[in-house]
Amino acid sequence: MANIDGKALAQKFKDRLKDEVNFLKGHGVKPGLAVVLVGDNPASQVYVRAKGKACEEIGVNSFQHTLHKEIAQEELLWQISELNNDPNVHGILVQLPLPDHLNEKVILEAILPEKDIDGFHPLNIGRLVINQPLFQPCTPLGIMKLLEGTGVDISGKEAVVVGRSTIVGKPIALMLLHKNATVTICHSRTLNLEEKVGKADILIAAIGKPAMIKGDWIKQGAIVIDVGINRLGDGKLVGDVEFEEASKRTAFITPVPGGVGPMTIAMLMYNTVEAARRHGLRIRERRP
Repeated sequence: MANIDGKALAQKFKDRLKDEVNFLKGHGVKPGLAVVLVGDNPASQVYVRAKGKACEEIGVNSFQHTLHKEIAQEELLWQISELNNDPNVHGILVQLPLPDHLNEKVILEAILPEKDIDGFHPLNIGRLVINQPLFQPCTPLGIMKLLEGTGVDISGKEAVVVGRSTIVGKPIALMLLHKNATVTICHSRTLNLEEKVGKADILIAAIGKPAMIKGDWIKQGAIVIDVGINRLGDGKLVGDVEFEEASKRTAFITPVPGGVGPMTIAMLMYNTVEAARRHGLRIRERRP
C-alpha cells in the first residue's frame, strides 16, 4: 500500500504555476481571482482563506468580496455582473453553500463561462459531457491528476464512483469514461453497494458519510481516492472510507486530510491561470 501524497503533488503544480504567472505578468497579464463569500459559515471562511493563501503563494491577485448573509439575490447578481465586466478578474468563484433564500442555480449561471473557474456553469458541464472542456470542476480534475500520479493506466479499468453530486460524482464519472474506464455510479439508493465496491479497480468515494465504505469491501490492489472530509465528535477528520482496514488491501490510497483537498485548491489556481492566459491571447488577437 502507498499513500498518495496530495500535498506534495499540489505543491509541484503550484511551483509550475508560479513560472506561468511570472510569464503572463511579463506580457502584461496579471491573473486575478475573485472569491464571493456570502455569510459567515466557519467552514466556508476556512476554505476562502486557504484559496487566498494559494493566490498569494503563486502570485495571483486575490479579490475577496464578503457579503451579508441576508443579501438580496438581485444585489448578489449585480455583484457578479460587476466582476464579469472587470478586466482584472479572470476567474470568479462563489463559495458554496449559499444561504437558503438564494437560488444557487441562478447565481452560478450568472457567471460568465469563461470566468467560471469552478466549472459549474451549464455550458462548462455540457462541454465536459462531449469531452471538449473549457474548465473542469476542480475536485474531479484534482482526482484525475492524483490518478495520473500513480502511473496506473486507467483504460479498461473498472471504476466505481460512490456519490452522484454535480460537484464531484457526475463530473469524475465523465472524466474517467473519457479515459476509457468502465464506470459505475453508486449512490444512497444503490442496492448491494458492498458488492459493487468490491469490483472496483479504481474507487472514488464522495458520499459524505464517515467510514461508510468498509475496508474489507475493497478489492485487493485497488486504487482508492477518498473525497470525504467528515469531522467526528472528537474533532478528528476522517474520510468516507475506513482507512486503516482499506489501506491493508489497496495499491494506492489518499489520506484524509492531505489527499484530495490540497489538489482541489491547486486545480483552482490552475484554472485561474488558464483563464488569464486565454484572456491574454484574446487581447493580442484584437491588437492591430
